[in-house]
Amino acid sequence: MDKQQAKQRIEKLRETINHHRYLYHVKDTQEISDSALDSLKKELFNLEAEFPDLITPDSPTQRVGGQPLKEFKKFRHSQRMLSFNDAFLKEDMEDWLGRISKLLTGKEKKDAPISDIGALIDFYCELKIDGLAIELIYKDGILETGSTRGDGNVGEDITQNLKTIEAIPLRIDDKREIIVRGEVFITKKEFERINKLQKQKGLPLYANPRNIAAGSVRQLDPKIIA
Repeated sequence: MDKQQAKQRIEKLRETINHHRYLYHVKDTQEISDSALDSLKKELFNLEAEFPDLITPDSPTQRVGGQPLKEFKKFRHSQRMLSFNDAFLKEDMEDWLGRISKLLTGKEKKDAPISDIGALIDFYCELKIDGLAIELIYKDGILETGSTRGDGNVGEDITQNLKTIEAIPLRIDDKREIIVRGEVFITKKEFERINKLQKQKGLPLYANPRNIAAGSVRQLDPKIIA
């Protein structure tokens, strides 16, 4: 196989592998068996080993790599990364809506009925996910940096570790600089599976899902996470 043929095959393999990984890790479904997918990944790995100049940062083979770190580098957020305040009472929600109203209309709460806000914006609600807050930065469609929130101004660069998470795309179809914020978490089902394995091995059980998620992405060796 010459270099041009290898390039075409590598691109096809990457597209196919990413497609099936997306189905498995995001859509929770499969079109091919695990062994078939492993076979495709092995072929891609071998081709990139033979033609190393064809390796790109967004290749599926680059999710796990690099030497263990001695420590994480600090990363300063371009805009402060805030957290949400808890609201336990109806009055807490009304105060928050009042601040939104003032922000959007310039009027104080008493001058702008809460019902007016519905004409300005839509609200989307979701269940609270308790994980580790992270920020992803994409430039020219490639994942460039992944970091923790830290104190809101300065976090830690954990890019190497976040690349091991299959649900995080290494490439997106948008060339603008895009900042994405979210949570790294594990499901209760996965939490129970991990603790079951811990118990079988005679190891201490984890206290809660958040502890596992937060502790995993802060490992200095990305191979441990993978």
